[in-house]
Amino acid sequence: MKGLKKKRRIQIIVLAFVALAIATGLVGYAMQDGINFFRSPTQVAEEPPSPSETFRLGGLVSEGSLQRGQGEAIRFSVTDGNATIPVTFTGLLPDLFAENQGMIGTGRLVNGTFEATEILAKHDESYMPKEVVDALKEQGVYQEPEDATGGS
Repeated sequence: MKGLKKKRRIQIIVLAFVALAIATGLVGYAMQDGINFFRSPTQVAEEPPSPSETFRLGGLVSEGSLQRGQGEAIRFSVTDGNATIPVTFTGLLPDLFAENQGMIGTGRLVNGTFEATEILAKHDESYMPKEVVDALKEQGVYQEPEDATGGS
């Protein structure tokens, strides 16, 4: 009788581990499309991602690069001071989107051009996304705003 209880206990433990492994695998599979890694233009230039990989590109909109095309098509470049990546976007830009301002775009790199599906821009005078600030500091080109209030 004791052998049967021990065998049943082992079967339940093994079954629980198998169920846990399957659940973990399903959660990972479901989340793979929702994970977007942030990259600076220098990182993209040094190690270009595959055309099928969705990621976030952040930096400053290059001065003089903003070009409006037919309808809602827009072309501009994003820089971090070391590298510049051309960007295309079809849609409406945020109201505060402008040259020499911080932005983050979500999309894919196709033939050396970042094709954005979403563009985010700063929301006030001193805001810049944390990832952009970190990338610019790493490149040595970030300057603290004069009226920085600290906190976010």
